[in-house]
Order: sequence, then C-alpha cells, then structure tokens
Amino acid sequence: RGFVGLLLIASTPRSCLDVRQFYSGKGFTLNGVPQTEISGEHLRICPQGYTCCTSAMEETLSNLSRREFEGLVREAGRSLQASLNTQYRSFDTYFTDLLNRSERSLQDSFLATLGSLYSKNAPVFQDLYADLRRYYRGSAVNLEETLNDFWARLLERLFKVSSLPQYTLTDDYLECVAKQTETLRPFGDVPRDLKPKVTRAFVAARSFVQGLTVSGEVVRKVSQVPLSPECTRAMMKLVYCPHCRGLASVKPCANYCRNVMKGCLANQADLDTEWQNLVDTMLQVASSFSADPSVDVVIYSLPIRISEAILYMQENTEVFTSKVFQACGTPRVADTQSSGSEERKKRVNPASTAMEYKPSPTVGVPLEMQISDVSSKLREMQQYWVQLPAALCNSKVAAGAAGDKCWNGMTKARYLPEVMGDGLASQINNPEVEIDITKPDMTIRQQIMQLKIMTNRLRNALNGNDVDFQDASDDISGSGSGMCTGESCARSGPRVIVPKTDSTRYYNPPENKKVKGTGTQTHPSILLPLLSLATLLLRR
Repeated sequence: RGFVGLLLIASTPRSCLDVRQFYSGKGFTLNGVPQTEISGEHLRICPQGYTCCTSAMEETLSNLSRREFEGLVREAGRSLQASLNTQYRSFDTYFTDLLNRSERSLQDSFLATLGSLYSKNAPVFQDLYADLRRYYRGSAVNLEETLNDFWARLLERLFKVSSLPQYTLTDDYLECVAKQTETLRPFGDVPRDLKPKVTRAFVAARSFVQGLTVSGEVVRKVSQVPLSPECTRAMMKLVYCPHCRGLASVKPCANYCRNVMKGCLANQADLDTEWQNLVDTMLQVASSFSADPSVDVVIYSLPIRISEAILYMQENTEVFTSKVFQACGTPRVADTQSSGSEERKKRVNPASTAMEYKPSPTVGVPLEMQISDVSSKLREMQQYWVQLPAALCNSKVAAGAAGDKCWNGMTKARYLPEVMGDGLASQINNPEVEIDITKPDMTIRQQIMQLKIMTNRLRNALNGNDVDFQDASDDISGSGSGMCTGESCARSGPRVIVPKTDSTRYYNPPENKKVKGTGTQTHPSILLPLLSLATLLLRR
C-alpha cells in the first residue's frame, strides 16, 4: 500500500496557483490558464516537460519579455543621455558665462575710459562677441575672417577719429586704410598673437560641446534598436520559462544570463572601440582647456588685449598716418575742421582697464573644477557598452557563477558553457542566442561611423584646426537632437561636443591610451538605472 500511495502522489498533477497569481499580476486574463500542470509538447521556447503554460501564455510572456528588455535598454540609455546632457549644460553655462563677463568688462571699462567715442563705435565690439557666440553655437562663421573683419573695422573707426581733422575721409579711402591692417600692423603684434589663441580656444570649445551632443544622439538611436526574434526567444527562456516549469524562485545562472545578454547586445558592444576613442579624445580636448594660455584666460583677457592694440595705434598715429598717405594717397582737405577734439584726446589705459575688470568670484565655476568634473563623468561612461551585459546580470539577478541551484535554461542545475566575448564576431558559438554574425545591425553601424567622424573632428580641434560641424549627424538638430534644453529634459529626458607669448599680458581670473576593464567590472552609475531588471526577475 505504501508503494502504491507514493505512485499516486507522484502522479498527482501539481497546482498552477502560483503561475496563475503571477500571470494575473502582470495584467493578463486567466481564461485558458491551467489549474494544474499539463503536458508541454506544445511549447516552442520553454522545455517541453510538464508545465503550467499554454501556447498562448508562452507567446504572451515572450512578447512581454521583449517589451521589458527593450524598455530597460532604453532606460539605461536615458540615464547615460542624462549624464551627457548634464555635462553639456554645465560646460555650456560655464563657457557662455565667460563670454558674457568678458563682454560686460569691455563695455564697462571702455565706456569709462573712452566715453562717447566708445558709445558711437560700440557695434564694432558687439558684433565681434556676437560672431564669437554664433561660432560657438555651430553657425557657419569663419573665425579667421571674423577676427580680420573686426580689426579692419576698428582701424577704420580709430583712423577716422585719430587722424588729422583737416582731412575728409571718404568710404573708399577708409576701405584702403582697412586693407593696410596686415602690412602696416597698426595694432602692433596683438592681432597676430591673439588669432591662434582665440581660434584654438573656440575651436576646442565648440568641438567639445558638439562631441557631447553627438554622443547623446548615438546613445538615443542605439538604445531604440528593437530586439530580434532570436533574442526575444532567449529572453523569454531566461526570464519567464522558469515560471512555466514551476521554478519561479530559482535565479538564472550567472554565466547563462551573461551569454544571453552578450548575444542580444552584441551589436551594441561593437560600439566600444569607437566610443572609447571618442571619449579619449574628448578627455584630451577637456585637458587642453587648461593649457597655457587657458581658455578662461584667453576670453577674460580679450578686453585688455584690444585696449593694448588701441593704445599702440594711438601712440603711433603719426607714423601710421604717414605710411597710410604713402599707400593710399593724401586725402582731400576738409572745408571746415571737425569738432570733437576732446574725443581724439581720449586714451586707453590698459592698467586701469585691468583694475576695472574683476569677475565676481561668486559667478561661474573655476576652470579646473569644471575640467575635473566633466573628465570624471566621461571616464565613468567610457566602457558603458561592454559593461552593459554584466550590469544587467548583476548579483541581484543571477546566482553565483559556480552555483548548481540556478536556472540554466532547461532546469535547476549547473550551467556548463563558457561565457562568450564582447561584440558580434564573438557570438558565432553562443549557445543561447542564434546570431548571424554576417548581418550586423545597420543603425548601429551608422552610429559607429558617426563616432569615427566626431573623433576625427575633435582631433583636428586639438591641433587648432577649424572644422565644420553642420553634417556631424543626419539629424543633429531639431526634435531628434541628442541634447535637450529647458523643461523638456525633465519631462522626456534627453534625446539623446603661439607666437610671442613672452610679451603677452593676461588677466588671470580668481580660483573660482585607452584602458579596458573586464566585462564584469560595473560602475555604480551604470548599475543604478538597471536595477529595475533585478526587480523584474526577482518578482518572477
């Protein structure tokens, strides 16, 4: 009787109560869900033993696993975009503040020293700063032409008020005067000395913010790549097949989880090389901001350098005027002398200008702190794409690597296959995901190319070479931009950048190759947005 009783107990189907509660908790109807286990020959993904899952349930849970995984990848991408967007806003605020304070200093000091002479010619200086801002924002502004035009216009205005009043200066004559800027050097060495410094500072700044923008756009597009049918099957088998087998409390084996993630994120992992190259180059650009002369010193010192140039011309007016008469001819004598001799007596005192210009220590962030912070954040995200599978399979999701009481895709037992490498080519023998390594995802390949292009432009910027960023991405601006501004970020998340130095005086503002880690090293900043997957699997 005892033996027969054991047979009867063994043959009694197990209850599906736990699966019914789980399935209902996911928001699905219980119509057709078995009360007790049934034969599993109908299953196409999960092992075909006794099961509590019908074909319809398997399909429903498979679609759910796809949506949840795609949502987790997008959420991880939004977290990375948010970090990039924060760095963009931080640097952009810092740099535009530098420009604004430099312009305010020029206005205040020049108005105090030149009075109405400055007021009448203020557009010359305002246009310079406006063009510099437009260039920084990515407009098609030729920086060299902007600087040349500024000095030419300034020369026209100063020559007009500084030359002998008995002459009438026509527009054609003043145009001839402006053309003498390069040959006669009316402003001394200042224009020639300032040009490479300003160019290097602005090219580096513009390329840096553009690098942040392109990075965010790449993350946005890659994070929206849909899961393949093969990966949908693999995710279903990893996440929900244990429920169908009555093993809801058993965690997936760690290496099993990693193989699934490495297979399903293989194309994304192929971003790693160019992503790291881009981050490395951005770190070099960030470091260049503090090179002598630093970006903040160059921009802070613009008013002083311009005042030095004006003073040089004023002190050499007679010599310069004589050379202009030789080059352009002697202008016609005026009928009456022009008034305004007091304005012509105005002189710029660079020392007083420097004393006038003292940026508030409470505004902005010291350059070194800015560089340190942005560099730290960039290093944190440098290995994001190859660390993502390990982050998804963190210790809260998968059992220990050597555990034999974990879900191995078939039952509760040890997982024997080795862990695959990173990238598409390494998945040729992945036992968990069927992948055609000859057919890479074209969206991701396009983004790899965008990373290469941006890296090359950043390298040009390191050498001070002006580059055009208008085609850095197919849709780098507009609603698809990798960066967002204002309240839209909070609502939807980011949509996801020298000769003669010995005689140069600057105002110093107050203090206000690639190393690859292992695939299992996961930075905390990457783990945090991915813990929802842990919750998902723990609640199976």
